Parts: sequence; C-alpha cells; structure tokens
Amino acid sequence: MTGHGSGVGFRSERGPILIALMLTTGLVAIDSTILATAVPSIVADLGGFSQFPWLFSIYLLAQAVTVPVYAKLADTIGRKPLILIGIGLFLLGSVLCGFAWSMPALIAFRALQGLGAGAVQPMAITIAGDIYTVAERARTQGYLASVWAVSSVVGPTLGGVFSEFLSWRWIFFVNVPLCLIAGWMLVRHFQEKVERRAHTVDYAGAILLTVGLSALILAVLEGGQAWAWASPQSIVAFTLGGLLLVAFVFAERRAAEPILPLWVFSRRLLLTTTFISLGVGAMLIGLTSYVPTYLEGALGVSPLVSGLALAALTIGWPISASLSGRLYLRIGFQRTVLVGMVFALIGTAVLAAFASSPRLVVVAVSCFVVGLGMGLVATPSLIAAQSSARWNERGVVTGTNMFARSIGSAVGVAVFGALANAVFAASGASSGGRHDASVVTQAAGAVFIAVLVCAVLTVIAGLAMPRSRVEDIEVRAGASLPEN
Repeated sequence: MTGHGSGVGFRSERGPILIALMLTTGLVAIDSTILATAVPSIVADLGGFSQFPWLFSIYLLAQAVTVPVYAKLADTIGRKPLILIGIGLFLLGSVLCGFAWSMPALIAFRALQGLGAGAVQPMAITIAGDIYTVAERARTQGYLASVWAVSSVVGPTLGGVFSEFLSWRWIFFVNVPLCLIAGWMLVRHFQEKVERRAHTVDYAGAILLTVGLSALILAVLEGGQAWAWASPQSIVAFTLGGLLLVAFVFAERRAAEPILPLWVFSRRLLLTTTFISLGVGAMLIGLTSYVPTYLEGALGVSPLVSGLALAALTIGWPISASLSGRLYLRIGFQRTVLVGMVFALIGTAVLAAFASSPRLVVVAVSCFVVGLGMGLVATPSLIAAQSSARWNERGVVTGTNMFARSIGSAVGVAVFGALANAVFAASGASSGGRHDASVVTQAAGAVFIAVLVCAVLTVIAGLAMPRSRVEDIEVRAGASLPEN
C-alpha cells in the first residue's frame, strides 16, 4: 500500500491520491444531478418524453446492483484495478451518451455509466480508508462529502448552462478530460501491494444477486409509476426478485469465496451500521426529492431559490463530517452517531410540524440542521465499520454500507412517492399534473412525517450499536494499515 506521510492535506505524499479520489467522486456526484435541468433539451432533440425517467432509473439500478460485486472483487484483486475499470466504463459510457442518436440508445449508455459509477464511489471511499488512519479518516471523508455538497449545486447549474448555450451532449463530453486526469493520477501515485493467490469466482452468487436485486429495485422504482402496485408486472417482479435472493443466500453458504459473505450480517457493529446507512439513504432521498417541490408549489419560489434552500443540507453535512473525528475519538462512534441523530430528529421534526405553514427560512434552517446531523451519522458509522475490518474485508464492508444507502434511497423513492400520490388521489387531483398550493403542502407534509419516522428508526439502530471505544474496535479487528 502507498506510504503514509504526515498530514491529511493535499500537499502530503497522499495528496495527489486524495485529489484523484475527489475528482472521480465528483464525476459520479455531478452526473447524478446534472441531467435534471437538461431533460427538456434532450427530449426536444431525441424525443421519447415517456421514456426519460429511465435515464435516472437505469443509472441508479446499474450502480446499486454492482456495488457488492465490485466490493468483493476489491478485496480479492485490489482496489486500484477496480477503480480504474470503473473510470474506464464511466468514460466509455460518457462518450457514447454524448453521441447517442435516440432515447433508447441514451438509456442503454446511461446503464454503462452506472456500471462504472458502481465501482468508482465505493472504491474511492475504501482507498481513503486504506491509506488514512482512523484519526485522519473523518477529515478525508469530509473532503469527499464536500464534493457531493458542491456537486448538488454545480450539477444542475452546469446542466442548464450546457443545454442553453452549447448542447446537452457536452454534459457527457466534459467527463472525458476529467476521467483521463483522475485515471492518470491514480496510475502514477497510488501503489498497493496485493497478495496474489488463486481465487474462486462466485459466478452463481454474482448472477443471482444482480438479477434478483435488479428485479426488486425495478419493481420498487416503477411500481405506482409505470405500472400499478397490484399489476401482474409488479407481482412477477417482486416474486422473481424475492425467490432469486433466497437462492442467493443458499448459494453463498456453499460458495468458497462468496461475493457477499454472510458474516457481514452476523457482526453487530456491521449490521447496525448497515441499517443506519439504509435510514440515511431514505431520509436524504425524501428531502432532496420533495423540499424543492414543496417550496415551489407551496410558496411559488423559483427553482434556483428552492435549490439553494436544499443546498443548506449539503453545506451542513461536510462541515460536521470533517469535525466528527474529534468527537468520535473522544466519546466513541456510537455516541457521535446518536448526537448526529438528535440534530437530524430536530430538523425533520420541525419540517413535519411546520409543513402546513411553509416558511422559506424555516425550511432552509431545518435542512442545515439535518445536514449537520447527517455528517455526524453517515461518516462516523462508515468509519466505524471500516475500522472493524481487516484490509481483505474492508472492500466488502464499505460496499455493503454504500449498497445499503442506495437501497434505502430506492425504497424511499417508492414509499414517499406512494404517499404523495395517495394525497393527490384523495384530493381528486391527478399525480401527473400541477396542483394547487394546499395539495402540494399536504403531500409534502405526509412525506416529511415519513422522513421523521425514518429518523426515529435510524435512532433505534444507533442505540443498538456497540459502545466500544475506537481503539478497542481496531484492536479486535487487527485493523492496522497494510505495510508498504
């Protein structure tokens, strides 16, 4: 593994690696938001208005289902080959998206981008866990979290600028030089020592997990949208996904080197941090999806103003994430997570309580408070999971955490959407059109209450975390950094 020079900043010998990790993370983060403001231009050029939601769904699906596969391979063949493969797939997908000639072609190429993103995000976080000590990780994870914060604001803005002044195709072409720079920096500066030995590839587990999760996530994403929840398509998708995942569990018990080892769910710390990550994913998707709609529909503010109010959440997150190291080194991971959940509970409770009387300042401050809480929850819980794992387990542990957050977001989208649609239906309005302020307020209020419930469930998971000190977790895991 690369040497461990003093300092966490960009001027240390690990600085170029951190910059490359931030750059690759930024590519994935921006790409998840930059497309939103360009949809009208894309539809005007390619047609296929009814198909455009797949541009987002297929990307999320491809990213989510491949994370566990990449994570296991990272513990087998190393992190460097996997992140370079991810960058390569993302680069190829970006180029093809830029030259897409139809909506189906663009959707297919977005899936290729998602396959690359599924490797980039967990590998970046895993590499950061490898090359930095537990005391340094909070600051580095804060840097990575700040990338998402900046991207949440920059992404939609860039999408609008490219669409209006150049072409929507530049949304994808701009990734090319950034991918090449990040890949070059990793090739040049990141060296790792991996023990080479014969491995048995768990093909059966990989196929069962990928197809099973694909069926379930598609059922969740499209249920109530493309088809009714009780439709034959929905029943078949849920049943097929469930049966394949049951078969996956049996296959993993017999596999010599399982793609997702079941021991991940037998350790109390890993199990509780996985549930925490599920809650974080659901809460984030609920707020990011409905706060702008709530403000625009209930108060009539512009998309820019609503976006800035939501950006308060992504500003609070990296601030608290970068400072969380001082806290968990003093009081431990569990208490830090619980402190963060207090902030998240307060913020979501205020949103739910004042939903019927919307105020822009109240929403912005509440989002900022929730962001502060998330930085003290997501980052310390992930670092706790990483710190409890040896090098050859850390990829799987990190991937499971990221995978849980993706699943939380996917399920959250469906649940919150069903709630909002139920309010629209009860008011006699169609879920596909514009609604008056009172209906939007009621729908958003129902979603905010559901987000508050998610926060309460996440607190329960935090209470179940072990109360071990940081050094105790590392000692039990033998989690010293690999030698040069």
